[in-house]
Amino acid sequence: MDTGMAENLISAEVPDWSRERIERFWEPGKKMIRAVRRYQAWRDRGLLGRVVARYWVLNHWFWSLICQSELHLTTEIGGGLRLTHPTGIIVHPEARIGVNCMIFHQVTLAGPVVLGGHVDVGAGAKLIGPLKVGDHAVIGANAVVTRDVPAGATVAGVPAKVIARSE
Repeated sequence: MDTGMAENLISAEVPDWSRERIERFWEPGKKMIRAVRRYQAWRDRGLLGRVVARYWVLNHWFWSLICQSELHLTTEIGGGLRLTHPTGIIVHPEARIGVNCMIFHQVTLAGPVVLGGHVDVGAGAKLIGPLKVGDHAVIGANAVVTRDVPAGATVAGVPAKVIARSE
């Protein structure tokens, strides 16, 4: 099977929640995502919800400290997010992350960056918005992205340029 077909087996629309399932004690990226999701689920549920939400704020603070990452509690995140190596990831509060995305370490989403579904962002990449990244796109390691990325494109370099397109 060629690489382009294998990449498209992951949906850009239907979240794969198993990608976020916590299976071991030490999975700080998954625990940080869980804290964000639980906070968002509880924050608007009256007095009890506010109390429970405060617990998840503390939980989020702990895992953010462990990861040395900033994934804001109000960030809109599609299901199936993978933070493979969750160290040093900075996500602007106005950024939106699509379903089944994967973000490696030292990535910065600066400003209102919108990631489509199943976008893989390589280690050290910087996306400086406002910009949109299309479904099934790949951002190369250490790329500096300042413009929109079309669906299915692979970009790399400083500044990032399209180096491949999937069919």
